[in-house]
Amino acid sequence: MPDETTIARERIDRLHAMAREAVGEGREDRAREYVRTARRIAERHRLRLPREFERSICRSCDTFLVPGRNARVRTQSGHVVVTCSCGEHSRYPYR
Repeated sequence: MPDETTIARERIDRLHAMAREAVGEGREDRAREYVRTARRIAERHRLRLPREFERSICRSCDTFLVPGRNARVRTQSGHVVVTCSCGEHSRYPYR
């Protein structure tokens, strides 16, 4: 029988896929709710969001980021800088 953390990770992965689908269909509000739910599940079970998921959301407004639509992506001296449409910046090393 799977334990609670395994179930929580599976739910987070499923919510990530659902948020990506919702943004593709133009339902940004629904995608934002999926992101908020995934973050609550991770907090409740003291888990980190997967790196791919963490780098595709805005920490400030919980928007699922799509480069060119609601996010700007730039490289700067060894870092990737992602700017959300709300004005929040995220930086992570360039690999």
